[in-house]
Amino acid sequence: MPHNLGEPSAYREETDVGSIYLIRHGQASFGADNYDVLSPVGIRQSQVLGAYLAEQRLSFDRCVSGELMRQKDTAQYVLGQYTEAGLDTPDVQLDSAFDEFDAEGVIRALIPAMLEEEPQALDILRDAAANPAGFQRLFNLITRRWLSGNHDTPGLQSWQSFVTRVEAGLKRILQAAGPHERIAVFTSGGTITALLHLITGMPASKALELHWHIVNTSL
Repeated sequence: MPHNLGEPSAYREETDVGSIYLIRHGQASFGADNYDVLSPVGIRQSQVLGAYLAEQRLSFDRCVSGELMRQKDTAQYVLGQYTEAGLDTPDVQLDSAFDEFDAEGVIRALIPAMLEEEPQALDILRDAAANPAGFQRLFNLITRRWLSGNHDTPGLQSWQSFVTRVEAGLKRILQAAGPHERIAVFTSGGTITALLHLITGMPASKALELHWHIVNTSL
């Protein structure tokens, strides 16, 4: 079921905030024991983005990050380039509303019921790093089931609950925003998908299609 947002323009009218920059974290360690660590590529991506923004003299009045390590470290490496360029940056404020949804939990909860129609699902999950296209197809099927709300299970955060959490974080930012502020939010692809759904009124299913196009350190 779609989240009941009313008019998306309400978010634009709520404050005179100038711009909110949504920044996806750098490449994490897919296939490693701890995914929530930036890979060497992810570190470099963050540094390159920071160097570019510093070169453009794009200053931020506030910086907010989710509480996941990959999000916080992306903020650190991006803003570190500002420091190297002799530019001031605000302290990063942490808000778990901008954490990614629990993808592993969603997979664990929904995959058993999918095995009859997707008998290779467990093999695809085991070989995800070697077969990213197969994993992407399977993950799309899983997240669409999750988004529908028809397969919610006890202990699993629903899509609706996830969107409500993200919306609360967005409202906190807007309520605290000064006139014409520029605010950077370091977050994740699923969270940005939810924010697109909230701010534009785009159907959740369409927003989800954009998830794979939100590349690491995109802004």
